[in-house]
Amino acid sequence: MRIGIVCPYSLDRPGGVQLHVLDLAEALIARGHEVSVLAPAAKDTPVPPYVSSAGRSVPIAYNGSTARLTFGLVAASRVREWLKLGHFDVVHLHEPGAPSLSLIAMWARIGPTVATFHSSQSESAAMRIAKPWIKPGYEELDARIAVSPSAAKTIRDHLRVEATHIIPNGVDTSHYTSAVPQPHWQGTVEAPTIGILGRLDEPRKGLEDYLAAIPMVRERHPHARFLVAGRFSDRVAAKAARAGAEVIGELDEPAKARFMASVDIYCAPNLGGESFGIVLVEAMAAGAAVVASDLVAFQDVSTTADGHAALHHAVGDPADLASRVVHLLDHPDERAALAALGRECAANFDWSNVAPRVEETYRDAIRMDAEFHPHPTKDVTTP
Repeated sequence: MRIGIVCPYSLDRPGGVQLHVLDLAEALIARGHEVSVLAPAAKDTPVPPYVSSAGRSVPIAYNGSTARLTFGLVAASRVREWLKLGHFDVVHLHEPGAPSLSLIAMWARIGPTVATFHSSQSESAAMRIAKPWIKPGYEELDARIAVSPSAAKTIRDHLRVEATHIIPNGVDTSHYTSAVPQPHWQGTVEAPTIGILGRLDEPRKGLEDYLAAIPMVRERHPHARFLVAGRFSDRVAAKAARAGAEVIGELDEPAKARFMASVDIYCAPNLGGESFGIVLVEAMAAGAAVVASDLVAFQDVSTTADGHAALHHAVGDPADLASRVVHLLDHPDERAALAALGRECAANFDWSNVAPRVEETYRDAIRMDAEFHPHPTKDVTTP
């Protein structure tokens, strides 16, 4: 198939959706498809050869974070030109509710169109206000993918629109299963390492609870080391250091995998706004025992037929977080068993399992489009 993928968020500062889009494109290319990605990106931002830049973006507060989006007449013109020249068999939009390229492409559709919904929100003023303009476009989509049951619930509750497929985000787990631990980040029996990683200047990532748990864990394990990695301000770094954590800072993707392979316990004390626990999948694939808040999205990815592949604590409760960490430090055999189950669980999210499901959704969309929007299309009955 010839596939067009639209990413609404800028590649200048990649986040979860951007990485998902790029990984999906590469997984589909590896399976023999032709793929073009349209995304915002500044001129000096390095992008893969299959990416077409839609130009610069502007920062907008969205879903508890700051998203870099592109909109306006110039963006609309670029979207329409990309769609016209692409001759795509199917177009795949990501997060079409965000005021950016995917929303424009949804209304400019000229053929089979699929959308993936990543966000999970119990309340969204923006979605409520935009409902009259975006719901009709959602209903016209040939297939609607939600990355988790909680993401499907978001569009159902806010827009009364059902997801037609639930397909999780994919992860190239080989990057994590083969990661070599970094000796400095590895713990010992006397001084185990507990880690957190992410955009930690965003309150929803739960750094405050992580730092608050440090003295409670050290009452039982006084030499435990707490590592803080990711992208954050100097102010956040200073606060973490004052709390007794070791500040590592921003890591590239290979170093991120080594970080997760090195820590004894990985913590994800997020407070909300998560539709899919991709960071849990990455940590589990790397072999870390995971302690995470009991967000529905996190429970979705860590629940297996054999039980939970992570320990969950109450959202916003640092004492409960500390108690779960202490329990795993007190019981190394149980910690090892949890890590082993996590590796098995993470394999379910590998692109080798996810990409074929996305392909089949594309074929469903092409069949739906031929039935309800008759126009000449290519024969794409085989990959």
